[in-house]
Amino acid sequence: MKISTKGRYALRMLLEIASRDDGGFISLKEISDKQEISKKYLEQIVPLLTRDGILRTNRGNKGGYSLAKDTKDITVGDVLRATEGSLAPVACLECEPNDCPRAENCATLYVWEGLYASIRDYLDGITLADILKQNKGSAGGDYCI
Repeated sequence: MKISTKGRYALRMLLEIASRDDGGFISLKEISDKQEISKKYLEQIVPLLTRDGILRTNRGNKGGYSLAKDTKDITVGDVLRATEGSLAPVACLECEPNDCPRAENCATLYVWEGLYASIRDYLDGITLADILKQNKGSAGGDYCI
C-alpha cells in the first residue's frame, strides 16, 4: 500500500490549519506558502475534505479554511479515506459484506482481513491532536509526512 501525494498533502494541510492558535480561517495561499505545496494542488484536495465533513470553507474578506471538527475527532484514517478512497489491501474487502464469489473458499482471505484490520486500527487510532502533541516543541508548522 502506498499513500499518494494527495493523501500526504491533505494531512499536512489539515495540520497547518490545526496548528493555528486563533482557530480562525486560513487562506490556501498561506497554507501553500507555509507548507511549500502548490496552491493548485491544494485546490484539488479541498473538495474531498469538505465533502467528508473534515474541512469547512468561508468566503469573503476573512474567508479561508478551518477544521469542521475538533482535532481529536479527525483521524489519519478519515483523511486518507477522503483523499485515497478505500484503504482495503485487496478489492474484495472494499464491499461489506464481502461479495466475492470465492470468499468462502479463499485460502488467503484471512491474511488480507488481518492486514486490513491492522491498517484500520492503526490509522484510525491516530488523530490530528495526537500528531500535534507529538510534534509540539519541534520547529514550527513544517510537517513532513
